[in-house]
Amino acid sequence: MKYGIAIFPSKSVQDEANSYRMRYDPRYDLVPPHITLKESFEADDKQIEELVTELKHIANEFEPFTINVNKVSTFYPVTNTIYLKVEPIQELIDLNEKMQQGKFPENQSYSFVPHITVAQELADDEYSDVFGSLKMKKIQFDDEIDRFQLLYQLDNGSWSVHETFVFGKEYV
Repeated sequence: MKYGIAIFPSKSVQDEANSYRMRYDPRYDLVPPHITLKESFEADDKQIEELVTELKHIANEFEPFTINVNKVSTFYPVTNTIYLKVEPIQELIDLNEKMQQGKFPENQSYSFVPHITVAQELADDEYSDVFGSLKMKKIQFDDEIDRFQLLYQLDNGSWSVHETFVFGKEYV
């Protein structure tokens, strides 16, 4: 089965992202707006059991923190993906790094850039128009993050939460 690890921001940040995603993201209905901590990977039940234990240890090591979402940016020219930029604070970097080592599969294909996708798979002309319009928007959110989620992919391509891990909670 395919799994991934992500942070879901608050409803206000999700609402802002969804106001663009509904129009510009063909995967809008497959997963809510999120910050990917670990790209999708294949795992069986035994591997997931081990990873859940590891994720509990990681959650124990962190305290809640605040992220800052502060502008619209893009991965162009690599892809025509447009996103809400999340400042790469140390906590996010540390979380991502911990999920690339040990029992976790090594599958990070790009450098970690914390972001919330709002548009993807756009044709070149559409990309230019959409990015030109969105980059003029004033985006400013400070958002308290106190958990992350292990997700799994369903047969229809949508993602569902397998388990939630709360920072600082004493998992045993």
